[in-house]
Amino acid sequence: MKKLFNPGIHQENINYALLFLRIAIGVMMLTHGWGKLVTLFGNDPIQFADPFGMGPAASLGLSVFAEVFCSILLIFGFLTRFAAITLIINMSTAVIFAHAADPFSGKEMALLYLTVSVTILSAGAGKFSLDNLLYNKIRDEEPEGEPALERR
Repeated sequence: MKKLFNPGIHQENINYALLFLRIAIGVMMLTHGWGKLVTLFGNDPIQFADPFGMGPAASLGLSVFAEVFCSILLIFGFLTRFAAITLIINMSTAVIFAHAADPFSGKEMALLYLTVSVTILSAGAGKFSLDNLLYNKIRDEEPEGEPALERR
């Protein structure tokens, strides 16, 4: 019975959970953005929401950057917080502008991506990431007399 209520707050488990979350959301978002990438480089005229008046092609390009490039960054855990912030901006724009008139079911997917991106921004990439590898490398190369970065 005690195990049923265990909150599961164990450092190693959290790192595995962050790895799973980053890869899962990255792959799903990547497949979500792939169609936009094909549209961006296709021959058909671009018809895409333009909430900031930059033009449909620029708006689509920014969305492709977030959903394709930043998804790849998430998968590898490289520049994870930058990627998460970019996805938060992209998904917030989708919810507020592109799906503003839609019922909740039309906004739900963007809200789920937004929620996970905020979670990743808050928690970071975790131990199993390129960010962690680079952080530890930078920390180990600190010159003497500099304040030490804590090991993760």
